[in-house]
Amino acid sequence: MQEEAARSAIDTFISAFNASDDSDVTALLSQALTSDVVFWGPLGRSEGIGAVGRFVLDIRHHPAGAGTMVRSSAVDMPDEWARYRWVFTTPDGGPRLAGTDVVHLRRSLIDQVIVFAGEIEPLTS
Repeated sequence: MQEEAARSAIDTFISAFNASDDSDVTALLSQALTSDVVFWGPLGRSEGIGAVGRFVLDIRHHPAGAGTMVRSSAVDMPDEWARYRWVFTTPDGGPRLAGTDVVHLRRSLIDQVIVFAGEIEPLTS
């Protein structure tokens, strides 16, 4: 049951990146995130749905055009923490970025997001 709620919140969060209109972003985020969400993104730490919304809108307005964000793995959830992989692709085979998010859930909503964009280089001997 808890994993299903996490999947739902995560998929709703990702759907904000793919909303048909910018005006839908905040409503989708409000269904997935707590109002006091802490977001650790590529540009540092921010708080609140408004801050996450600005990040999402920045991604939606990528210079290469509106892209598509998809969850590319199952949701792995030990207790109240979950992780999943994602892929962002711009139109016409443009830039592609993949990463892993780690999220914390409180009452079936995401209250913390940690974004790890890009691949981790393997150790070399």
